[in-house]
Amino acid sequence: MAYTDLRDWIKQLDKAGELRRIREAVSPYLEMAEIADRAAKLGKGTAKAGGPALLFENVTGFPGAKVLMNQFGSDRRMRLALEVDSLDEIAGRIEVLLHPPTSEGFLAKLKLLPMLAEVGNYFPKTIAAKDAACKQVVHRRVEDGGQGIDLRKLPVLTTWPEDGGPFITLPCVVTRDPKSGKRNVGMYRMQVYDGETAGMHWQRQKNAAEHLRDRLRAAAQSSAAEGCANDAAMRVDLMAQTAGGTVAAENTATIPATTLTKISDDRMEVAVAIGTDPATTFSAIVPAPPEVEEYLIAGFLRGKPVELVQCETVDLQVPAHAEYILEGYVNLSELRTEGPFGDHTGFYTMQDEYPVFHVTCLTHRTDPIYAATVVGKPPMEDAWMGKAVERIFLPLMRLTLPEIVDVCLPPEAVFHNLMIVSIRKSYAGHARKVMHGIWAMGQAMFTKCIIVVDEDCDVQDLAEVTLRVANNIDPERDIQFTLGPVDTLDHASRMPNYGSKMGIDATRKWAAEGFTRPWPQMLKQDASVVAKIDALWKKLGIE
Repeated sequence: MAYTDLRDWIKQLDKAGELRRIREAVSPYLEMAEIADRAAKLGKGTAKAGGPALLFENVTGFPGAKVLMNQFGSDRRMRLALEVDSLDEIAGRIEVLLHPPTSEGFLAKLKLLPMLAEVGNYFPKTIAAKDAACKQVVHRRVEDGGQGIDLRKLPVLTTWPEDGGPFITLPCVVTRDPKSGKRNVGMYRMQVYDGETAGMHWQRQKNAAEHLRDRLRAAAQSSAAEGCANDAAMRVDLMAQTAGGTVAAENTATIPATTLTKISDDRMEVAVAIGTDPATTFSAIVPAPPEVEEYLIAGFLRGKPVELVQCETVDLQVPAHAEYILEGYVNLSELRTEGPFGDHTGFYTMQDEYPVFHVTCLTHRTDPIYAATVVGKPPMEDAWMGKAVERIFLPLMRLTLPEIVDVCLPPEAVFHNLMIVSIRKSYAGHARKVMHGIWAMGQAMFTKCIIVVDEDCDVQDLAEVTLRVANNIDPERDIQFTLGPVDTLDHASRMPNYGSKMGIDATRKWAAEGFTRPWPQMLKQDASVVAKIDALWKKLGIE
């Protein structure tokens, strides 16, 4: 059965022997992060890699608070979280939905009805506020007649010494597409500035940032009285001057006064859930197609709809059984310095300008449990989350690139820096077509390096991949470079968010690709000899 909430998930972790309760006094300033980092690196390279989940029950400076960390930090826990025996099971379910069996005849079609009924069970449903655990305690601003809001009363972690402050690291950030009305749930770190404001680190190419840009574009609608007959030209000018809403306009003289007023007065509503059931938390990091709501993905992963509740002060719906809900808004024209932050690249992300989240209401459960993670040099908790994304994303990649056999995103390359792809090569230049197809595919556009190998190479075996690459390429011929958007966290690119990428064609070269030399066979033992030695192996006493 699907986990109802974070507490249900914690009970399962405890029952499975995957949870350690930390009763010693530990500070959220650096100390919790150090413990979680050490735990995440336990058993590296073994079946027990990842250490246990950690529930801190004695938080220095926050009497009564509890903090959960490393909840997803092992292969077993990731499978427990998604309630599968293998992460590939989820990919299999997605494949069936994307490509249902071809049915001929009335009876065959009737067999598809249970599948359609099952899909109907994934859609979220809204429940009454009285039934929503996240509303057990409600804090409103003083100016709204409440007792006040103070984010600093939450046990928010500072994870690395040079961090710009405490950061909320596992938030489910809810926004709404102003054009389609679709809700989006993303995960963007949030630096707590003071009791009522926090940074909103949605990277330029993420859905929530696009929602803000759409609001900017809407504000740029001109009128004939302002002497601008071309709305599109004004939108182009606004996007260029503000670098897509990420910097202040360079020359406001070209922007009509009414547009500037609209931008300065306009707000975009945002809500943040902290401490949700594992499928809902995980869905916030899945690179879903823009038209698919993450709440629906969470329902699919759970096999049960996510229960939502209407917010108190903004027109958004949030997970009804979350531990904490933050409601508020960002101003379209307001940016503030955010960072530095010790990131999953193993380096600090430097300071930059990001929107400011203003809290208008804070609700939470009685005795709430704060959920957090720490990122840094891999392997860490996010390595296991990334592996799950890799398996789930595969069938979606095959929708566009059906020649793909498998993909691997090594955690040491922090996922967006390296993708290894095996393909069924069918024509000259096929590997390069796949590279460009990946760079054109949603969040995969950030992939800095792509290695393409033939279908007989196991991309999960990095030793085998290394052997293929080292032996199969002529560097001048088989490596290509291109320019495009890169991850905001990439500190090596020539400019922020824009730089070069590399593709390596490590497939066997064909005469049709201009390769005229003979291509040798790879070594492979005779099958009968292998079978004979398999039967003898245990008797030999070698291991």
